[in-house]
Amino acid sequence: MILTLITHDLGVLEETTLQALTFARGLADDLGLELHAAVIGFEIENLADYGVSVTHLIGHDQLDDYSPSAWGVSLAQLVETLRPTAVVAIGSDRGNEVMAHVGAISGLPMVANVREIEASDESWSVLRTRWGGSLLEEASLRASIKLLTVAEHNTQASPGDQPSTMTTETFKPELDDNSLLTKIVDRVTVAEGVTLATAPVIVSGGRGVGSAEGFASLEELAGLLGGVVGCSRVVTNNGWRPHSDQVGQTGTVVAPDIYIACGISGAIQHWVGMMAAKTIIAINTDAEAPMVTKADYAVVGDLHEILPAVIDEIKRRQDG
Repeated sequence: MILTLITHDLGVLEETTLQALTFARGLADDLGLELHAAVIGFEIENLADYGVSVTHLIGHDQLDDYSPSAWGVSLAQLVETLRPTAVVAIGSDRGNEVMAHVGAISGLPMVANVREIEASDESWSVLRTRWGGSLLEEASLRASIKLLTVAEHNTQASPGDQPSTMTTETFKPELDDNSLLTKIVDRVTVAEGVTLATAPVIVSGGRGVGSAEGFASLEELAGLLGGVVGCSRVVTNNGWRPHSDQVGQTGTVVAPDIYIACGISGAIQHWVGMMAAKTIIAINTDAEAPMVTKADYAVVGDLHEILPAVIDEIKRRQDG
């Protein structure tokens, strides 16, 4: 079987975990194996739509909130019981963290951020991203049970051709004090509504914006489009925007429907953080800038002239 860890937060699925489930379904189909899912602490519905035949519900009174060590111990015990061919999770912070715990506990190698697999009986050939997506590595994975995470936004989440007949089995792990060294004990709301990671539209600014005040037009455009404002690293280094707005290898990895890059040259560290956007629009005075040459659409010109014109046109159409 192929076992997939379903990552969630208090029962709310991580947006990208269904991408890992879709990837795992393809792997299971290629190998002629069943697709199972592991869910920790909370019941998740509709997994049968994605081809899951058995859900293993891991329950314990200490699993009422996220604990990377407790999740790792629990999943490792389930893996030892089931002995699946492979365990798959999404390559999010949570997915990579839990799978790293499983690898450390079980003594098995874990391969992170996989994009492609050529599976054979013993050694699997994998293609994975490293250095925030700026490097592709070909590697061999040889282990009695393969542990891997799938690169986010590499696979389009999609239900199976038809829902499977799914059963649910419960599993109670053995947890002690050492299993609960880290645990969420309180939650504070720091942001509401659309966030950088979930926004369908991101209007992002770079050095070309020129100042903190220059982001006013980006804020207005993002508001009109139902999106949020992002920025490049140089912007945060200059103190124009907080680090929480930074997109890129050392910021937030995003995959909006539309990414509007204003005055951003397109350094590789920024590009790997937003290259999963469905449509990229670049506005820049440099026609040879990497962002311009890679974008789906580009406007060569002064963003301080272009953005006000775009804003006026959107307002005109909305009023009309």
